[in-house]
Amino acid sequence: MQKRKVDLVVIGGGPAGLAAALAADEEKVQNIVLIERDIELGGILHQCIHNGFGLHYFGEELTGPEYAQRFIDWVAETKIEIKTNTMVLEIAAKGQEKWVYAVNRTDGMVIYQTKAVVLAMGCRERTREAIRIPGSRPAGIFTAGTVQRYINIEGYLPGKKVLILGSGDIGLIMARRMTLEGSQVLGVLEIMPYSNGLTRNIVQCLEDYQIPLLLSHTVVQIHGFERIEGVTIARVDANLVPIPGTERYQAVDTLLLSVGLIPENELTRMAEIGLDKVTGGALVNQNRETSIPGIFACGNVLQVHDLVDYVTEEANLAGRAAARYIDSQRVQGEQIEISPGNNVRYVIPQKIQEPITDPIDFYFRVTEPMSVGEIQFWVGKEEIYRTKKKFLKPAEMIRITVSFTNWEKMIQVGKLSVVIKEVS
Repeated sequence: MQKRKVDLVVIGGGPAGLAAALAADEEKVQNIVLIERDIELGGILHQCIHNGFGLHYFGEELTGPEYAQRFIDWVAETKIEIKTNTMVLEIAAKGQEKWVYAVNRTDGMVIYQTKAVVLAMGCRERTREAIRIPGSRPAGIFTAGTVQRYINIEGYLPGKKVLILGSGDIGLIMARRMTLEGSQVLGVLEIMPYSNGLTRNIVQCLEDYQIPLLLSHTVVQIHGFERIEGVTIARVDANLVPIPGTERYQAVDTLLLSVGLIPENELTRMAEIGLDKVTGGALVNQNRETSIPGIFACGNVLQVHDLVDYVTEEANLAGRAAARYIDSQRVQGEQIEISPGNNVRYVIPQKIQEPITDPIDFYFRVTEPMSVGEIQFWVGKEEIYRTKKKFLKPAEMIRITVSFTNWEKMIQVGKLSVVIKEVS
């Protein structure tokens, strides 16, 4: 067993971890260790061979591997220590000290005593068990991300007659990808009355290939034993309950599940860091600092993002904040709690904490679609900020940057609420 003292440990070598480590390095943090459990850096981007990445961050259109490689190349030019094929087992914290327990085949067990930690472990897909589809357990049922890896990296085509359950972005992208590979994609079912993917993916991946999207529909039964033979689908009511008499059988040999992503927060729970019940990620302040001072979270382990560009921006923020923490070993001061109000599903950050940096980026999602929404910030009964946005959808994250002038009153009240009102 080895014991090492370092300044910063970044857990996760995907786009969030790479950007956070680079940001900390640019702030002159010494002895940075970047730990990745896979055999290479880059995370999920390696299997995302479609374009559309980098439009916001780089101002140009890249594929996933191209986007990842830029950061991998930049990290290679630094003194950041890379530990791939390494699993983090536990994080512990006491006062100003943090310990990260990691293991790999070469080093065995290593305990890193560190001043700060950045959590960037990403997310995972929800499975069939999470949504409890009745029926047998045949082959041919996959999450969309698994099929993406099979096709784009392993070179396998999992099926020929395909139905996709859930209109998440990975499922939409795989509808197009499997069509291009020769599969017959019969349609995409979505239990909600609205799509859960980006508008551009609805257009480019479904409409351009004449793949039907059936809203308010779901799979109520799986048929087949050795291999899936078909499914029974049905329309659902306003309470998402299948409507009797609307059932119909559809023969398929493959069912793809694109039913949501879950932040990979087992380590976060073990460290007893506070979690948001809606996002599944950590509760953080404007610097992405968690309930344990010196531990930061960013990327899909904090909130599931639509765009990797936003992941990178958030990771830059967390990496710089970790550097400031290492430099000053500061103690958190007074805080303002931020609560989601009418038509707001969640807000990140969940608190603003002294010392306050201004302006602040807020990320949130609406609970239901609206053509035009008026976003309002309230302190008690006083409205302190408002703006309008068009075409709001639960599937598309909203980001706004706000500068406030009355911090003293906000700290005195101790609470800020965000509401959205639909307007004409």
